[in-house]
Amino acid sequence: MKNKTTIQHLFSIPVIVAALGYFVDIYDLLLFGIVRVPSLKELGLNEEQISSVGKDIINWQMGGLLLGGILWGILGDKKGRLSVLFGSIITYSLANIACGFVQDPTTYALLRFVAGVGLAGELGAGITLVSEILPKELRALGSSLVAGVGLFGAVVAYFTVKEFGGWRNAYFVGGGLGITLLLLRISVFESGMFESLKQQKHIQKGNFFALFTNKDRLSRYLKCIAIGVPTWFVIGILATFANEFGKAMGIQENIEPGKAIMFCYIGLAFGDLSSGVISQVLKSRKKAVAILLFLSLICSIVYLYAGIKTATALYTTCVFAGFSVGYWAMFVTIGAEQFGTNLRATAATTIPNMVRGAVIGMTSLFAYLKPSMSIFDAAAIVGIIAFAIAFYSIFTIPETHGKDLDFLEE
Repeated sequence: MKNKTTIQHLFSIPVIVAALGYFVDIYDLLLFGIVRVPSLKELGLNEEQISSVGKDIINWQMGGLLLGGILWGILGDKKGRLSVLFGSIITYSLANIACGFVQDPTTYALLRFVAGVGLAGELGAGITLVSEILPKELRALGSSLVAGVGLFGAVVAYFTVKEFGGWRNAYFVGGGLGITLLLLRISVFESGMFESLKQQKHIQKGNFFALFTNKDRLSRYLKCIAIGVPTWFVIGILATFANEFGKAMGIQENIEPGKAIMFCYIGLAFGDLSSGVISQVLKSRKKAVAILLFLSLICSIVYLYAGIKTATALYTTCVFAGFSVGYWAMFVTIGAEQFGTNLRATAATTIPNMVRGAVIGMTSLFAYLKPSMSIFDAAAIVGIIAFAIAFYSIFTIPETHGKDLDFLEE
């Protein structure tokens, strides 16, 4: 009977719709990385411009995620988790359809910025809703299910580009998927914790600046962000610029960044599904994340310095590196569990998007270092910084496994 109840909770409508929402989110989020080279080539850019302009467009998208994370997070605590899930999907669906019509890099960058703003709301609001609806002993599994299913969106994005007539149609498909998902969202109900909070008019909700006015709260917030930074070092540096690494490795075959990202996300999806089980078995979020974080460090060293010589070996390394950063679900769950109901959506939505926004700094430092050293050493320096702050943070942040989430931040 207990197993039946567990299955009913894990496969309830809010969890399924949150998983599908994250699937569409990842499809759209990674689509530019997958079509970066062919789309910019069609717009008339040469190889050098594709690298520099592509980096700039990625940074515009990540800047949109940074801003959107704050906007949607505040809205999620003030107006409800569902308001974010509806508003964000409309924004990024329309932006992605418009991307299918772009004719110049400037418009492309602007639309990716708008899409980034929209995409910022999906994961944090979905994880917050699932965390508050599920029993505490199932939160890790629920979050892993959402992330594990969602991350296959990157795989579908890659094959959509290959099978449905190129990058413009892939954007149209992404927008259509979003609008279809919007119709499914009609049946989702609001979190009971938030409904209860709505009755308490005197409680301040969604105050983003409250995350910075208390030393302990600020420490928890910054550590949550730092834990997630290595995930986007792997995705935003190692996988996204796989073509440049492949050339520096002397690999004769053509390395496709889109394929590297796809393989990375195949591993990531299985890693996310596994991280929930590991957390459940060890009864610890921190131990589960620390194990995968250490594996991620090993995979990054192998990628950069093991002397990879073939495309197959590089893509295989991407799968293992992706699996190792599959603590993404646990990292976002930790972010939701660290904070009270009146700040939970603000924290859980801004934290992953602050990590995504950190890509701006990482790619900029990477680009700055490349002319003065090898591409491998440039990436390694960025990686050392990312892993150092992540390890310090996971070892010093409070454990949240089994924590009762029905509390408020003063």
